Amino acid sequence: MNMEKLKDTFIQIFGAGAEPDVFFAPGRVNLIGDHTDYNGGHVFPCALTLGTYGLVRKRDDDTLRLYSENFSSDGVLASSIRDLSPSGNGLWTDYPRGVIWAFAKKGYTIDSGMDILFYGDIPGGAGLSSSASLEVLMGTILRDTFGFHDLPITRIALLGQYAENHYIGTKCGIMDQFASAVGKADHAIFLDTYTLEYDLVPINLGDICLIITNSGVTHNLVSSAYNDRRRECERGLDMLQKVIDINSLGDLNNEQFERYQFLIPDETIRKRVKHAVSENRRTVHALNALKDNDILEFGRLMNKSHLSLRDDYEVSCEEIDFLVKTAWDVPGVIGSRITGGGFGGCTVSLVKKRNRNLFKNKLAACYREAYDKTPEFYEVSIGNGAGRL
Repeated sequence: MNMEKLKDTFIQIFGAGAEPDVFFAPGRVNLIGDHTDYNGGHVFPCALTLGTYGLVRKRDDDTLRLYSENFSSDGVLASSIRDLSPSGNGLWTDYPRGVIWAFAKKGYTIDSGMDILFYGDIPGGAGLSSSASLEVLMGTILRDTFGFHDLPITRIALLGQYAENHYIGTKCGIMDQFASAVGKADHAIFLDTYTLEYDLVPINLGDICLIITNSGVTHNLVSSAYNDRRRECERGLDMLQKVIDINSLGDLNNEQFERYQFLIPDETIRKRVKHAVSENRRTVHALNALKDNDILEFGRLMNKSHLSLRDDYEVSCEEIDFLVKTAWDVPGVIGSRITGGGFGGCTVSLVKKRNRNLFKNKLAACYREAYDKTPEFYEVSIGNGAGRL
């Protein structure tokens, strides 16, 4: 990423003037704990060094001008800061505009316009939270540009989630925004999504690398079954609460689920609840395995997570299952699973460094033969959360 080139582009697009301020918010990969965040369970993501950059100059009027290098053909999209209604056609600008809307909705006055250039190096639709990165970036920009200095970064994450839920229309949990906001280099985030208590856990992989494999199958969570899964879990929780005193599915352990699953007569809803409960317990066990330096157990839990997401939550797809199954047969692979919202996107794998080339070559060859397409590989590092650069 060439920052001087981006600054030159900013001047070309918006004209000469004051030097733009530069901000960054990362994407994330979730090591384990998917679809537990809106069920009151635990998640274990980490921020990436991939993310979204924003170059910002405050204006003296109420005009908001947005431009993305990733969608350069759209040109500059301008509006009044007073008119923040959704585009209605799924434009990328709905994400930053939604955050401005959320700030205003919660009483934070945005009293002037801005010129903003965005650039992201997260592959869109890959399940690495490019949208949450953009939301947290916008929240960080607003905090610093308009002097909301007492606004904690965790509150910015919550405002990003609020925008996603109520402006964009995806009923996501808090994990993606939280990881982008509070991430720390070489640490994963063990987050209780019900209480929002979290620990930053050191990740020392040693001779193991973290490889994300992009299937090239894109997803759209607004129009996909993501919201259906949340509704199914809410229905299951409602059925259980008629007998059991629980606040969320995250309050249950596996034994309790087995004892009370008869309260959920619908097989599909029962499977969704089973995943939410078992995945939460796997995430807790994965943290303990990491603390015990038992990376092999961590990998086994990743594999079990994929099976649960495939069979009980049904958010995988044929191509992702193929990549995961192929990875499991490659020497040096500790664990591999789907990551993110599902319905396409990426897998995350822990691979012995000496086997990284074998892993990439094997998956690429097999995937090309099966689907006539080549997956992309990102050997990623764990980075810091959002802030001004």
